[in-house]
Amino acid sequence: MPKLGGEHMSDPIVVGVDGTGRSVSALVWASHEASLRESPLRIVHTLPRYEGDIPFFPPGRFEIAEARGHQIMDEAVSLAGEVNPDVQISTDLPMTTPAGAMIAESEQAQMIVLGAKGEDIGNVLLGSTVLQVVGHSPCPVVVVCHVTTGHHRVAVGTDGSPDSAAALAFAFHEAQLHGSQVMVISALGLPQGWPTHLLLPVPTDNEEVAARRQDVEKQIAALREQYPDVEVVLDVHRIAPLHSLVEASHRSDLLVLGSRGRGGFHGLAVGSVTHKMLHLTGCPVAVVRSAP
Repeated sequence: MPKLGGEHMSDPIVVGVDGTGRSVSALVWASHEASLRESPLRIVHTLPRYEGDIPFFPPGRFEIAEARGHQIMDEAVSLAGEVNPDVQISTDLPMTTPAGAMIAESEQAQMIVLGAKGEDIGNVLLGSTVLQVVGHSPCPVVVVCHVTTGHHRVAVGTDGSPDSAAALAFAFHEAQLHGSQVMVISALGLPQGWPTHLLLPVPTDNEEVAARRQDVEKQIAALREQYPDVEVVLDVHRIAPLHSLVEASHRSDLLVLGSRGRGGFHGLAVGSVTHKMLHLTGCPVAVVRSAP
């Protein structure tokens, strides 16, 4: 059953590290999140694995990789302790793949936090590894590409369908934790055959836009009651969904997307949304699995 990252605060925030700058950003983000949630932080770095008696590396290379792995972990623990001394830290250096390690950790985690790129052994790649974790993790996965602060805004995409409910709930919870505004985005896309090359303004006061706004209002009504102190802004209009998300990410501290069905928007599969947004986003992206 999917977890929203807020109902089991004793479960850890799990972050993958590989010694690169992006994983350091992910570690700092995860440490701050753990402190806010008063939750433990678990730091994971994977070591190269053996297949039977045949290592992935020539003789001596595994020992070098193992020593480097322990160095990466020591540095990560030291940094996390400096950033938030109040956070309880645990570690693991499993001999497996990054995706395998994180998927296993996700079963007992509040959320998984990953850096978007890595170049060292045990790295977390922007492409297949992140998408594997996103596709299999029962808990939210936060991918840290760029860290932004000061906007005091959490953006979340919805198409008004039940598939967006988990992402909305996560976004409201995050906004309350951080004292931020929630910007609920619902982009209907451009009308079929619309002459975009002429730069004509798209009408926003038609019946379809009004109906979508009404659907979104109904969808978030219970969340408004549950989080009365969270300011909510609705952004419902006709624009290409991906463009709307990218634009919002550059004026938000976190962008929240669903991970099932239409990925929060009609016509965009989760893999497409996630992969494109990880390349284009201006802030960390949280991908939240919808209930089955």
